Amino acid sequence: MKPISTGRTDIGRSRKHNEDSFVCDDAIGLYVVADGVGGHAKGEIASAESVSQIQNWVMGARDARRAYLEAPEDEATRFAVRRTLESAVQQACYMVFGMAEMNPDQRGMSTTISALLILGERAFIAQVGDSRVYLLRGDDSVQLTEDHTLINYKLKQGLITPEQAKQAKGKNVITRAVGHKEYVEVDNTQIDLQPGDRLLLCSDGLHGYLQDGELGSLIGELPSDEACQKLIDLANQRGGKDNITAVIVEMVSDGADALLGR
Repeated sequence: MKPISTGRTDIGRSRKHNEDSFVCDDAIGLYVVADGVGGHAKGEIASAESVSQIQNWVMGARDARRAYLEAPEDEATRFAVRRTLESAVQQACYMVFGMAEMNPDQRGMSTTISALLILGERAFIAQVGDSRVYLLRGDDSVQLTEDHTLINYKLKQGLITPEQAKQAKGKNVITRAVGHKEYVEVDNTQIDLQPGDRLLLCSDGLHGYLQDGELGSLIGELPSDEACQKLIDLANQRGGKDNITAVIVEMVSDGADALLGR
């Protein structure tokens, strides 16, 4: 199998500029969505710098990627890949924080990160903030990442009910961000993939408008580029109050992309 991706971003209907950034790098199997925080273009700087730092770090980790592909079931090689992706996010955090410390105009800038690295038949995920990664397999979809938000924290602690969470204010208050401090805790996970699996990375400007369980039925068997555009159009139709970014990665058998015209 190999990954084939497409990504799109949109300013939405309310914001004056787009603070989201993303990267699709099929050559190394890396995909990142970042949603910047800070306003006045500072969030845009934080997200763009973070995406660039993560891509460069993973590109430079050729030995770790090669070792894993040669021995994918070896726990040491898997740990090295997880550590590589986590270190890439930490490097981005250190850089964004340092930039803000040196430039008073950029103080307070930070960004969410959802990073996905696909090697062979396995996906590694690093997560900070409230952008998300979903797995779509057949008609089913499942959220693979956990939102680092105040609302989700209260839910996990049993302080509010799911019904109360739907009506609660401050849904966009995040509890972890890249660049807010010099260090950030990064969630790591990994999953095994199957041919035909699709993964969606998106900012909250999209998933904030999705209803429970509707993702699979929304994009169905649509080609990935059409699916990305449909999701962006949907978010705009339902309000478009934030920037909207969607990246779809499809796992295809070697040569299948040519047959599909993708």
